Amino acid sequence: MEAGKHASRCNAVRHRLTAETVIGALEDAEDYRAFEAAVTADYDAQSAVERELVLRLVGLLWRLRRATTIETGLFEIQADHLSDFRKTHQISPTSREIVYALFNANSDRRAASYGVANAIETRSASDLASAQGRIAPDVELARCFVRLCNLPNYALDRLSRYEAMLWRQAGQILLALDNLDRRKPQERIRRFHLGSEQASLGVGREER
Repeated sequence: MEAGKHASRCNAVRHRLTAETVIGALEDAEDYRAFEAAVTADYDAQSAVERELVLRLVGLLWRLRRATTIETGLFEIQADHLSDFRKTHQISPTSREIVYALFNANSDRRAASYGVANAIETRSASDLASAQGRIAPDVELARCFVRLCNLPNYALDRLSRYEAMLWRQAGQILLALDNLDRRKPQERIRRFHLGSEQASLGVGREER
């Protein structure tokens, strides 16, 4: 009877933390519970305080995962803005081909007037147009990063500080759990045997 009441209290804490942590309209509570089960399986909480620490750790790690998702979303938004900007400011393919053709013709004439052979093989205007349309992904990513850094609301900076705060809190809980030796029973047994072996080796060296 007493064990049932205890389990019920634990479930109440767990469901409360789930409701506080999961954003219902954007996140899946089942995903959170599966994540919680994976993390709590790594710890052998024996008291209410230890269980609370583990559940708090789950919430912090979940928020860190969310922060990564937010960062990805910020870059995707900026990438969409850049794409829309290019579409609205892009000259027509026909006009671009004419410009490239004229440019190449003028370059060839200037090279011939100086008696210099054109070292680069001239490509067709359509090839140049298609090459001009391709932009390296790392360049696009850098542009998105610069735009995010220059936003007046400092979204990226605020997100970075938010992540740093979460990591500090998670680190404190991990340290507390480590001091309490709250690990899987088999891990504690392994650590105990390693400690015993090291202690026996130390004693043997002292006797010699």
